[in-house]
Amino acid sequence: MDKSLIFSEQVRVSFSAQASLAALGRKLKSLKRFEPITQTVQIAQKTVKYTPPDKLLDAFISLLAGAQGLGEINKRVKADVGLQRAFGRTGCAEQSVVQETLDACTAENVTQMEQALPTIFRRHSQSYRHDYQLHGQLMDVAMTGRPCGPKAVFASKGYFAHQRNRRGRPEGYGLAPWYEELVVKRVFAGKTQLNTALQPRVTAAEAVLNLDEGQWRRTILRIDAGGGRVEEVNWALERGYQVHGKDYSGTRSKALAASVETWLPDPHDSRRQMGWVTTPAPRDCRPIRRIAVRCRKNHGPWGYGVILSTLHPSAVLHLTGGYVFDRENPPAVLLAYVHFYDQRGGGVETAIKADKQGLSTAKRNKKRFAAQQVLSALEVLAHNVLLWARHWLVPHAPTLTRLGLKRLRRDVFQMNGILIFDQSFELVQVILNQADPWAKTLCQGLAALLPQEHVAVSLGET
Repeated sequence: MDKSLIFSEQVRVSFSAQASLAALGRKLKSLKRFEPITQTVQIAQKTVKYTPPDKLLDAFISLLAGAQGLGEINKRVKADVGLQRAFGRTGCAEQSVVQETLDACTAENVTQMEQALPTIFRRHSQSYRHDYQLHGQLMDVAMTGRPCGPKAVFASKGYFAHQRNRRGRPEGYGLAPWYEELVVKRVFAGKTQLNTALQPRVTAAEAVLNLDEGQWRRTILRIDAGGGRVEEVNWALERGYQVHGKDYSGTRSKALAASVETWLPDPHDSRRQMGWVTTPAPRDCRPIRRIAVRCRKNHGPWGYGVILSTLHPSAVLHLTGGYVFDRENPPAVLLAYVHFYDQRGGGVETAIKADKQGLSTAKRNKKRFAAQQVLSALEVLAHNVLLWARHWLVPHAPTLTRLGLKRLRRDVFQMNGILIFDQSFELVQVILNQADPWAKTLCQGLAALLPQEHVAVSLGET
């Protein structure tokens, strides 16, 4: 059934499998969240029924609706008239037509998307409003492989867990982990590594956050070994950034570890030890502390790594929840440096996993490189919108705080119910299925979120 039920000239009722997402869509519509893309991205494609920005919006809605591929647009969006109306759409393009629009994107359209996303980001981002005078900002930088077909442009063989000889394209993340927001995400060609992609991503993040020189000095770049070459570290140090990362060279790390005078065991991992590197570092353009870490491999010998950090011990202790008086406790300070690097696992690594599980980024790819870049930009917007929605709802639905991206999309914003529209197809009431375990909590949050949109939210009978 592709039409809403009309009970009168003034009331139209539509059942939706995603009534809670429709309520969020009404909020995004009133905020004109997609408008910068509509105004900025000009795809050279003839309009027959829907404009190219309309079709990009359909793709974006499908991401929020949990589509694992664009081929699911017909099922998840086109078949749900109420969901379309709530987002301001009068219909939905066929999935094949949406695919054609993405395939029509050019490098110029990618640049336009990169101009539009910061405008959206700055309106509601918490990391953009970070108080640098109060304390510094943390930025995690990392790379991950994104699998694709062998005929995809710039695809190359790479490492993918449990997928031998798989091809893909690398994707670079710039994350503000304290807010879980994606500041920047870029798709790169071929076998691009972090050591060559670090500078473009950091400068892109600077542009998105409008950082000045003083804010650079209050920003911590936390990077893995891929960005730990001397040239990249010195580039960041010369710009004034604080750096906390890992040395690129395994051979150099082993040589530096030989200078450690005392190895201290990690109380949380019996197979790991750490110690201060005492060898001078003449190639670093600013003073930098180095901590050697060695871990016992399964077959016996030690594996070595070196952590590089410009942070003062009191700063690291504060960031890891320690106390100021621990500065006089060398083992506590050493452990804080190592554990602050380990916290990448709960920062950018968790964000990458959340995108792959919650937004199915690993299952969605385009053959054309520009099309993949535009699709990746829409995923960035979907990631941040879900987190902003949680932030909006938490004051009146605090239990949502503990939910990650996957559960937000799967459990919170996939709740069925009834949508009621007025004669102009504006959403005026949302009736959620009270049998849903999250219905009562979400009803309270949405009821507090939508009064300015004149939308009533209630629970229906089971």
